[in-house]
Amino acid sequence: MNDKKYFFAVDLGATSGRTIIGSISDGKFELEEVTRFPNNLIETGGHFYWDIYALYFEMIRGLKEVAARGLEITSIGIDTWGVDFVFIGDDGAILRNPRSYRDPITFDAMDDYLKHVISRREVYDVTGIQLMNFNSIFQLYAMRREQNTALQTAKKILFVPDALSWMLTGNEVCEYTIASTSELLDPRTKQLDERLLASLGLSRSKFGKMVKPGTVIGVLTDEVQKMTGLGPVPVIAVAGHDTASAVAAVPAKDEQFAYLSSGTWSLMGIETRDAVINDRSYELNFTNEGGVEGTTRFLKNICGMWLYERCRKEWPEEVRKLSHPELQGSAMAVEPFRSLINPDDELFANPPSMIAAIQQYCRDTQQPVPETPAEICRCIFDSLALRYRQVFGWLREFADFNLNVLHIIGGGSLNKYLNQFTANALGVQVLAGPQEGTAIGNIMLQAKASGEVGDIWEMRRIIANSLELEKYEPADKDRWDMAYDRYLSVVNGVISNPDQAEQLFK
Repeated sequence: MNDKKYFFAVDLGATSGRTIIGSISDGKFELEEVTRFPNNLIETGGHFYWDIYALYFEMIRGLKEVAARGLEITSIGIDTWGVDFVFIGDDGAILRNPRSYRDPITFDAMDDYLKHVISRREVYDVTGIQLMNFNSIFQLYAMRREQNTALQTAKKILFVPDALSWMLTGNEVCEYTIASTSELLDPRTKQLDERLLASLGLSRSKFGKMVKPGTVIGVLTDEVQKMTGLGPVPVIAVAGHDTASAVAAVPAKDEQFAYLSSGTWSLMGIETRDAVINDRSYELNFTNEGGVEGTTRFLKNICGMWLYERCRKEWPEEVRKLSHPELQGSAMAVEPFRSLINPDDELFANPPSMIAAIQQYCRDTQQPVPETPAEICRCIFDSLALRYRQVFGWLREFADFNLNVLHIIGGGSLNKYLNQFTANALGVQVLAGPQEGTAIGNIMLQAKASGEVGDIWEMRRIIANSLELEKYEPADKDRWDMAYDRYLSVVNGVISNPDQAEQLFK
C-alpha cells in the first residue's frame, strides 16, 4: 500500500503559472509539473488588470487532472506575486478583476500620498518596507483618489493568494507574508497598522484574519469538490508571497548566507530574526517582508529579467526563435561593459518599448548605444551583475555575520552566464538552485503543516539532499572592479567621456 503523501502547489508568477504535485520520501523531495499556463495582463480603459477567473479556472483544471490520475492529495497551497488584491462585495462576489501593480494609476500616487497624507519617513518607520509606487498602500490611495467604485463598495479586500484560497474554500484570511508586501503592516506587531489604514479611509475589518504560514484555511467547498472529483481537501496558507516560499527553500547549511531570488524580479537579501529599520535602511530603501517561522526577509527589489523578457518580445521572429542559451551565448561574443544601465531606473518600469528605453538611457549617459540583440542582452547582464554587487555590499553593512556565499534560486538560477557574472562581480561563491524554489517552498510548508517535516532547517536539509547545486567561483577580479567603478559613475550621472568604456577595456 502506498502511504506517500502528495501535496498540490499552485505557483503563480507575473507572466505564467503552474500547478505542481510534490511528495517527500527517504529524506528527499520529488516534484512533477501537472499544468502550465500563461498569466496575461489585460489592458483596457487605460488600466492593466489580472484575470482572476482565468487563474481560478487553471487551478480547477489542475485539480481535475490530479483527480483523473487517481492521486489522493493531502493539501493545497497557493503562492503568487505580491501587493495586488481583489475586492469582494456584500453579496460574496468579486466586484471586478484586480488591478495589476503595473497599472499607470500609481505612477504619481506615492509622491502625492507622501506629500499630502503621511510623510515618507513616517511610513517607512512603521512598515520598514521599500517605498515603491506600486505597493498596495499607494494603489489603494490612487483608487480612492479616482473614487473607484469597487473600493467604495468592497466588503473585503483580499490579497491575490488569499482571494484564490477564498474561491476554493469560502473562507477569508490575510496571510502574513503576502500582507507584509503591502506597506500596510507593522513587522513589530505583525498586524496591519490602523493609522495607515485610516489614512486610506479603511478599517481593519476590511481584511481577513491574519494567519501565519502553515495555517489551515479550510477545505474545498462542495461546489469545488463536485467540479474536480476530489473530497474535502484542506487548503493551507503557505507563504503566500512567492518570494517568501522561495526563500524558505534556500538549501543553506546555516544562517550565514544571502539569497537572490532571480526571475522577472530579482530580490536580494538576508534572513533576520527582527526587522531592520534605521536611518541607513531608510536611506538605501531596503524592505522588511515577512518570512516563515517568525523570520524577516530583509531585502531589496531589483528589476531583474523583466528587462530581458520585454526586449525578447520586441526582437524579430528569427531572434525570438533562438533558445535562451543561443541568444545569451551570442551576447558573450560582444564587447563587455560597453554600455551600462541602472536596472532600477524609473525609465524601465513599464515603457512602451524596453529596447528604446535602454537605448535612450545610454544616449542620456553619453555611452555607446547598443543596437543588436546581442549587444542589448550583454548590456542587461553586465548591468544586473553590477547592480547585484552594489546591493550585496549594502547587505554586508547590515548583516551581523559574514556574507561569503550567495544562493541564487528561481528560474534565473539556470542562467549560467549571469550566474558567473554575479560571482565575478561580488567576489564570492555563488550556489545556483533550486530552479523551482517557490514551488518547493510551497510544498515543504504544506508538508510541515501535515507533520511530515519539523522546521525550516529540516526542510532545507531535505532540499539540499535532493539536488546538486551548481557552483560558480569568482574570476577576473580586476576587470570587474574597474567595471564597477564605471557603473557607479554612470548611475551617479558623472560620466562625461563617451569613449570611456573603450578606454577602460581596450
